[in-house]
Amino acid sequence: MRTGIATVCLSGTLKEKMQACAIAGFDGIEIFEQDLVTSSLSPEDVRKMAADLGLTLDLYQPFRDFDSVPEDLLAANLRRAEAKFKLMSRLGMDTILVCSNVGTATVDDDSLRAEQLSRLAGLAGDHGVKVAYEALAWGKYVNDYEHAHRLVETVDHPNLGTCLDSFHILSRDWDTAPIESFNADKIFFVQVADAPKLSMDVLSWSRHYRVFPGEGQFELAKFMGHVVRAGYAGPVSLEVFNDVFRQSDVERTAVDAMRSLIWLEEQSAKWLDANAPAGAGGAGAVVSGPAAPARRRYPMELATLPQVAEPAGFNFAEVKAADTAGLEKLLGQLGFEFNGRHRTKDVQLWTMGHARVIINEQDPAGPDAAALAGVPAGSAPAIAALGFDVDSPVIAAARAQQLKAPAVPRKSQANEEVFQGFAAPDSTEIFLCQGSPDGTAAWTHEFGAGHEVPAGARRAVIDHVNLAQPWQHFDEAVLFYSSALALEPQPFAEVPSPSGLVRSQVMLTADRAVRLVLNLAPVIQQDGADTGTAHRKTYQEHIAFAVDDLVATAREARDRGLDFLQIPANYYEDLEARFDLDPAFLATLRELNLLYDRDADGEFLHFYTATVGSVFFEMVERRGGYDGYGAPNAPVRHAVQYDHLHQLKRTT
Repeated sequence: MRTGIATVCLSGTLKEKMQACAIAGFDGIEIFEQDLVTSSLSPEDVRKMAADLGLTLDLYQPFRDFDSVPEDLLAANLRRAEAKFKLMSRLGMDTILVCSNVGTATVDDDSLRAEQLSRLAGLAGDHGVKVAYEALAWGKYVNDYEHAHRLVETVDHPNLGTCLDSFHILSRDWDTAPIESFNADKIFFVQVADAPKLSMDVLSWSRHYRVFPGEGQFELAKFMGHVVRAGYAGPVSLEVFNDVFRQSDVERTAVDAMRSLIWLEEQSAKWLDANAPAGAGGAGAVVSGPAAPARRRYPMELATLPQVAEPAGFNFAEVKAADTAGLEKLLGQLGFEFNGRHRTKDVQLWTMGHARVIINEQDPAGPDAAALAGVPAGSAPAIAALGFDVDSPVIAAARAQQLKAPAVPRKSQANEEVFQGFAAPDSTEIFLCQGSPDGTAAWTHEFGAGHEVPAGARRAVIDHVNLAQPWQHFDEAVLFYSSALALEPQPFAEVPSPSGLVRSQVMLTADRAVRLVLNLAPVIQQDGADTGTAHRKTYQEHIAFAVDDLVATAREARDRGLDFLQIPANYYEDLEARFDLDPAFLATLRELNLLYDRDADGEFLHFYTATVGSVFFEMVERRGGYDGYGAPNAPVRHAVQYDHLHQLKRTT
């Protein structure tokens, strides 16, 4: 599949955008007119730079408000078009996007539109240019892609075709199956964009909330499947208007964009395999043999990635800190056992059952180690890495690398486990571990003999991990974890906090063995921090551990001196009103600062520790089929943590 991206998707100058697209691995670009108009590069400079970078210049866009106008305005539009055709000659480009008229259309007559488009196509032909006519979803008279295609067919000029844009089609819930009947020679260009499902006017939706494929809720694989069956073999190009993307680092956004097309290519191939039509197939299809009707070949070849199963569970969580005393104390109070230090690395292992926490003893005098981890030397405790059990770490790592995930290898000596690792968008390191049927981890013997056997004090597992995401990379993180780790995104929720709304996105496996919660937290600026250099770990994150008996765990932790998050009395009065709990049980909850939730499937008990650095821990107990996270209790937790944080500031 030939990949492309419109320069409007990215921040920066035209030169910076082109360089970023080349680095990310795109085949070509669309030049958005404003990017050229505001550039110091001449058209000839742009043409040469594209050639030097190995980029094709696939589309010049947009040309607006051409059709459905009186004759005097048409003459002015044709003059304007000819100037653009001459400019395109200097750029070495041969295709222009013409949008259906929005602002100046006054004549609703298809025969007139066809005649005007025919004159435009004839003029374009004189300059060696092809016109890709696109139905804008908010076009005054033409807002349906099938309507635009009928006009193209009526004109029947070799220099006039259509542009299919997934947003304009899917935002209006148009059926995409008719695309298969289109003459592939008349599909001049294909643009793709995803979007969350929103209830708002389509123009505002389009201009501000498009996202890259895999980051929204459109059925893009189905859309692309119909395009492929039609026999289209040209570029598949991203056209995404998004306020966040246009403020973010250009190279990073370009990589995220490329990852989305790699993901879309794979998903489209899967859709085609799962929805193979009966009979001979769509236009241009070639059946590989009479015994293999399910696999057809089309002019557009779709690559796939190494296939991996979803993770079987968490293998470990790692917290890094310059001063580890607070973490050690907290884990000990919770009931974790200290299993020693690694024989060659400055890390500790703490376990409770199958829940394993690595404390990385980051040396504040050693900036090299800190730089490798992406955190400043001398930093407060922060979640640094997560390990996942997978069937084949090597294959899973190869998939992640093909999805543009940067590798983060760790040095290992003889007889030590070699972890396959890569960095997530928020800088958390992800390590792929060889899972075992009994939940043990072979690498724990590196901390001392016998530590591969779970501690016997209490059964526990990592239930979920909550990671705070930088505002400009939230959508990127959702795509990353779904494409690289096969986690399934759930509908997002918004939780109120004293600092603002916190958007929460759950990513999980089908069996719930892995639950990862991504929080788009309010922007919190550290006192005295430079906005350009402040580290992302400015919002609290946590690791949650599931146990069989939370009340007993809480009592034991209290006896060890654990500093619980103090829950206000008002919460328990509200709890009593909502659930009519047994008075003795309610008294126990109040006594131990436990929180409670219940639904039709079961019950959920949990408590939180105080925060150390940016990290706190949660202990949970799931009863019955309860599948949530105590969402009604989240505002309470946020408010108490906010008060605690500000009390600390006032006393220091």
